[in-house]
Amino acid sequence: MNIIAWIILGLLAGALAKLIYPGRQGGGILTTMLLGIIGAFIGGSLLTLLETGTLQLTAASLSIPGILVAIIGAMIAIFIWESLTRRRPL
Repeated sequence: MNIIAWIILGLLAGALAKLIYPGRQGGGILTTMLLGIIGAFIGGSLLTLLETGTLQLTAASLSIPGILVAIIGAMIAIFIWESLTRRRPL
């Protein structure tokens, strides 16, 4: 059941992060889902770090605060991805 919750959370967080983040991001529904799932892990891990002071790999849950944390994490993932794949003029 957790896998289905991660997929739903990934779709919601990825789609909302793409709407909020400025600019145009490519990719289809699978990319959006993966972006949201990665964002849930980034956001959950950062929240755990802020709350406990220890860095652990945790995912956000399927709740309103979990979705907000996953959206923030997905926006961080978009920023990192665009920074790595940005074409630089020669």
